[in-house]
Order: sequence, then C-alpha cells, then structure tokens
Amino acid sequence: MKTPPAVTELATRVAEKVRSVGVMWKAGLLPFPRLDEGVRSLILTSTYGPIAGAVRIAARRNPSSIGLVDEHGPLTFDELERKSNALARAWADRGVGPGESIAALCRDHRGLVLTMLAANKLGAALLLMNTGFARPQLTDVAEREKVRVLVYDEEFTDLLGGIEDVDRYLGWADDPAGAGVTTLDDLIDGTDDTAPAAPPKPGGLVLLTSGTTGTPKGAPRPKISGLDSAQFLDRIPLRVGEATYMGAPLFHGTGISQFILSLALGNTVVVRRKFDPEEALRGIEQYRCTALVLVPTMLQRITDLGPEVIGKYDTSSLRIVFLAGSALPPDIGNRATELFGPVIHNLYGSTEVAVAAVATPEDWAKAPGTVGRPPVGCRVALYDDRGARITEPHVTGRVFVGSGLAFEGYTDGRNKETIDGLLASGDVGHVDEDGLLFIDGRDDEMIVSGGENVYPIEVENLLVEHPDILEAGVVGVPDEEFGQRLKAVVARADGSALEADAVRTFVKENLARYKVPRDVEFVDALPRNATGKLLRDKLT
Repeated sequence: MKTPPAVTELATRVAEKVRSVGVMWKAGLLPFPRLDEGVRSLILTSTYGPIAGAVRIAARRNPSSIGLVDEHGPLTFDELERKSNALARAWADRGVGPGESIAALCRDHRGLVLTMLAANKLGAALLLMNTGFARPQLTDVAEREKVRVLVYDEEFTDLLGGIEDVDRYLGWADDPAGAGVTTLDDLIDGTDDTAPAAPPKPGGLVLLTSGTTGTPKGAPRPKISGLDSAQFLDRIPLRVGEATYMGAPLFHGTGISQFILSLALGNTVVVRRKFDPEEALRGIEQYRCTALVLVPTMLQRITDLGPEVIGKYDTSSLRIVFLAGSALPPDIGNRATELFGPVIHNLYGSTEVAVAAVATPEDWAKAPGTVGRPPVGCRVALYDDRGARITEPHVTGRVFVGSGLAFEGYTDGRNKETIDGLLASGDVGHVDEDGLLFIDGRDDEMIVSGGENVYPIEVENLLVEHPDILEAGVVGVPDEEFGQRLKAVVARADGSALEADAVRTFVKENLARYKVPRDVEFVDALPRNATGKLLRDKLT
C-alpha cells in the first residue's frame, strides 16, 4: 500500500524538527538536562524576537559576561539589557509603540545594537538601512516603509535631507557636543532601566535588498523560530561561550544572521565601525575569537596581507571563517586555507531565500568553489527554463530554494517566482557527481556571444588566479558580429605591468576560445557596494 503524500510530508517535517533539536543540543543551545531553561529561552525569543530574546537570556544566565566589544570598549550582557530597557522606555515615553518602524543607518557599534534591542522590546519593526545607499534610495525607502524613528551616524547626516516627519537620533557622533541632535545616550541617561512590559507581538526584522538595480526592496522577517538556528549550526560548528569577530556589516543578511546566532550562544561579539584586515587579526588574537564573519572581498584583503603580516598575530583560536554575500573565488578560499588551516565555511543564500547551502572545510577541500549542501530544514532544486526538474550532475539550471527562514514577499506586495513550493534565488547553478552545489552566476548575467553561453563568474574566478590580478569583473558589451563580446575589467597588483594581451592569453590557455575577453580595461579597483557585491552596471 502506497503511503499518502500528506503522511510522507508530515513524517519528513517531524524528522527535520527532531534533527534540528539534536543540532541545537550539540551546539549547547538546549541546556540538557535543564530543559526548563530551554523552554524559557524559546518563550523569550518568541515574545521579544531573536535579538532582544537572546540578550535577555544571556543577561539572566551570565550577566557579567562580555556581550559586545566596539571602539568604545566592552559591554556586558547585563549592560546591554539595561541600556536597551532604558532606550525602549524613552521611545515609549515619546509615543513610539508596537508595529511602528524604527530604522537604523549605522555602522557596526553599540548604538546600532541598542537600537535593535529596544525596537524588539517595543514590538516595533526594525529596518536595517544599507550604509552604501545614495540619498534618493534612502528617501524612497524611508517613505515606503513609513519610518517613525531613524537612528543614524553623524557621517550620514547629509543623506537625510529628503526625509521628513521622522524622529532622528544620533547613534554615533564623533563630536556629540556640537552635533545639535539628541543622541541615544541622551535618551538612555536618566531613564528607568528596568524591563518594560512585553510587546503584544514581536515587531520583526526588515532586511533590504542591495538596490544594485534600483530602489532597494524590503524583505521582512516577521517572526523567526528558535529551531531555525539549526540551519546554520548543522554545518557551522559555533558553540556556546566563544567569541565572534564580525567583519560583515550587521545590516546585511550575512552579518545579522551570525550576530543573532552568536548572541543566542552567549558569545562575545567584536565589531568595528569600518573593516580593517589587520585590525581583524588583532581582534582575533586579543579576544581569542573562534569565528570570523566576512564577505569574500574582506577575506581577500586579509590574505593579501601575506604570511609575514598575518604571522605577527596569534590566530590559533580561529576555527571558522564564515563567508557569504557574494561568490567566493576558489583561489581566495584556497589561499585562506593555506594561511589558517581548514576553516572555510562558504554559505550560499540571499536576502529573500535566507539559507540555501553551506560548504564545510571538507567540502571545500574536495571541490574548491562549491557552496556545499543544504543544511537541515533547507531544500535546493534545479529547474530548466520549462520548469522541469534537473537531476543529472553538471547540468546547469535555475536554482530554487525552500527554507524556514525564507521571506513571504516584499513589503511592496511583490514576490519571487516559486516552483513546487520552492523560491527562485535568481541564480543558475549545477551539482557535481557528489551532490555538491556550484553557483554559475545570476540568471540575468549570462552573456550570449556568437551563440555560446558564458557566465562571467567562471572567467572571473580564473582571472583572479593570475598572480598579477587582484580582482576582475566580466560583462557583455554589444558587438555587431557576435551580438555580445566579453569585456574584462581588471585591477592589477601593485607594481604590475600586466598588459591586455597577457590577460587574453591567460584565459585562452585555460578556457574555451569563446570565453576569452576581446576587451580588457585596467582600473585601480572594481566598483562594489557596501557588502562587497560587484556593481556590474558600472563596468560597461
């Protein structure tokens, strides 16, 4: 007798939940045998949201432990709890309530973190603004998302001219006495720091897309289950009571996901307003960080320091280099492995689909460039242009993802395409004979030259292997004979005299002739957004 599909689906979901619990227990999130503490943690997270819930749990268990370190120094979990209580009360006294939108245009520092916590405690929607936005983008997003409170750093003051009827507070000011605007410290000082009443429901989190093709779209996360943490912990061995150096910005999905997870584990999180590769090494040594969270361009900047500089710092505590946000070139991942050992954990996901797959160091050693396999609670499938499922290895198809953390539509009402309950990632990829996933590029970046399909990432990954090339971007430009031809934009290493013919010869020796760029342009640096994503429209 054939098992009904509904029964099979239910059994699969139950098995996933059981496996998720096991993953969380192994990481230390479920304090067996004190299951009452585990239940209490789930209730607090459900009540306040994942950020404030995690800090409240940590403040109760280990109040004197260091929760956050920034340029101003350390803050204990108890200090984070009390200061955010006071901030939430101060905003409530000014009429800010549940369901309203609190936005932050901040670099990584305590002001941003306290804003996150206070928004959670009010039941307000927390909107994380990209520090690389231009003034029109910022104005459009603030109006669309109905921002009531905006916390910003003094350096972004000139971007706010088009935003009206919004309460503004400085989260970081280099000269607060002369700023003439209320700071978060002004609100916190003298305000009762006992816990405010719990909100009627969590306010949720709104992440923004990168906005590389127009006004950024809002991708809300109204509620996150504690069990969803297992999607990361299943393949990334973060553990309780350690320390994380956060290089990736917190407004980005990469940074905020690992920040929340580190807080949930009761870990110390080290942040800096701006990323500096040598400062990151210094922080790893000083705080004995076990995890380093980066976007790939940040890892490249660290590896470019070379073994002599890197060797000045004790990085022996480092077990995990977590990477996401854009493609990790095999050459950079391999260089990092040579310098730090088997530490690469390469995540593939997006603002919309959240987690899709993670490559472990073992996966990377077997197949450099892979993004690995889906963790517990995630599914990945490839489909052709007709919507038929692709199951053969090495056949490129459109990538669709199922995840408990995926969004349910943009704040403007639009959504992404779905097939079989899976959400389009916007990428194309393939799996190898071992089932490891590779991303070949964006489905709208394919270049058709003389009838041949070329995905830029393959050529870019090859180019950065050249010792005289720091970074490279490849785009298609109009061509009367071939429809499109390839153009490579290359940043040379310091002191290099590399010429265009040498670039073309290098590609010709390693790839098919139709993948050789006919145009080669040299630049000092490629245009990228605040999270290191290449701005291809500026390469043509």
